[in-house]
Amino acid sequence: MASPVYFANLRSRDEKTSTVAKVCALFDCAGFASAISPGDKTAIKLHFGELGNDSYISPVFVRQVVDKVKACGGLPFLTDTNTLYRGSRANAVDHITTAILHGFDYAVAGAPLIIADGLTGRNFVRVPVNGRHFTDVAIAGDIASAQSMIVLTHFKAHMVSGFGGAIKNLAMGCAPPGGKREQHKAYPFTIPERCTACGKCTAACPKDAITIRDKKSAIDRNLCIGCFECMTVCPERAIDVDWATEIPKFVERMVEYAAGAVRGKEGRIGYMSFLTRITPDCDCVPWSDAAIVPDIGILAAKDPVAIDAAAYDLVNAQTGILDTELHSHHAKGADKFSGVWKDTDGLRQIRHAEELGLGSGRYELIRI
Repeated sequence: MASPVYFANLRSRDEKTSTVAKVCALFDCAGFASAISPGDKTAIKLHFGELGNDSYISPVFVRQVVDKVKACGGLPFLTDTNTLYRGSRANAVDHITTAILHGFDYAVAGAPLIIADGLTGRNFVRVPVNGRHFTDVAIAGDIASAQSMIVLTHFKAHMVSGFGGAIKNLAMGCAPPGGKREQHKAYPFTIPERCTACGKCTAACPKDAITIRDKKSAIDRNLCIGCFECMTVCPERAIDVDWATEIPKFVERMVEYAAGAVRGKEGRIGYMSFLTRITPDCDCVPWSDAAIVPDIGILAAKDPVAIDAAAYDLVNAQTGILDTELHSHHAKGADKFSGVWKDTDGLRQIRHAEELGLGSGRYELIRI
C-alpha cells in the first residue's frame, strides 16, 4: 500500500501561505500530533551544519516544529551526534558552539540542545536489528531514550549514498562516531595521474592516514576509517573507491543503522524533509555549493522510505541548473544525483529499506 507523503510548495502571497505557516500545516496534515504523548521527551533530530556551511534548515522553521511539539505536551530537545571526522562538531562542546553560532540557541529555536552521544561520543546503546550486515547497531543514548522523535532533514546529494535524506539522517545522524565507523568500512585509493599533491586530503584526514609521497597522496589502509572526507575535499577528484563492491555494502549498512534508530519508536516518529538549497554535498562540509536544481518545497510523512522516494522523484523531475556541480543529466526526469556523483545509486537505499521493513517506496503525494 502507498504511504501518504504531504507536500507544500514554496509559493506565497500572504501570511497564511508563508513558509512558516506551511511547516505548521504539514505537521498537522501528516498527523504528527498522534506520535507525541504528554510528557514525552521528544528528540528533534536535525543537522546543525558544519562551521562554514549555510544550507542547513533554518532555525526559524525548526521553532515551528518545537512549538507544535510543546502544544502536544511533549518536551522537545534539539539533537544530533558527534562526527567521525575532524571539524567543528567532533565533540559536544564544539558541536553545541557551532549550533548556537548557526542560530540554534534557545531564544530562536525554543528548545535546549543535547548532543545525544555525549561529550566524546561514548553515550550509546546497542540495539538489535535483523540485517544482512548487522545483528545490532550502536545508537546514541539520548536518542534511544527519547519516547518520540521528529526528524528534520535537508535533502541534498551525497557523494557515496547518492542522496542524503531521512534514512541517512537516521543512520549516520543517530550513531556515535564508532557507529559511523561501522557503517563506512570502505577504503578509498588515490588515482595517481590526477593527483597534484595539493595536500587537502592530508589536512582533512581525521586519522592521519594520508601522506604525500613522491608528489602523490598515499592512503594507509591500516589507519583509514573510510570516512570519505578526502574524497569530498579533493579538487581533482583524484581519490576514489571501488563503487561496484564497496558502496552497495556501505549503503546497506547505513540502512540497517536507520532501522536500529527507529526501533522502539514505532508510530512515534514524524519526518519532514526540506527540498531547498539542494546542494551537491552533505551539510557536513564547511561550505555550501550552488544548488543543482531549483528549490521545490517541503515534505512530511510518517514513513522514512516513502518521504525519501518522493524527494528523490521530485528532484529528478526538475530541470538541472547549469554551471553547478551537476555535470550531466540536466533534463527533467534524469537522475540528478548520478549527474553529480556519476557512480552513485540512491535507489539502493529505498530497496534495502523495503527489504528490512523500514517503510515503503510506494507513496501517494498529497499537495496541501
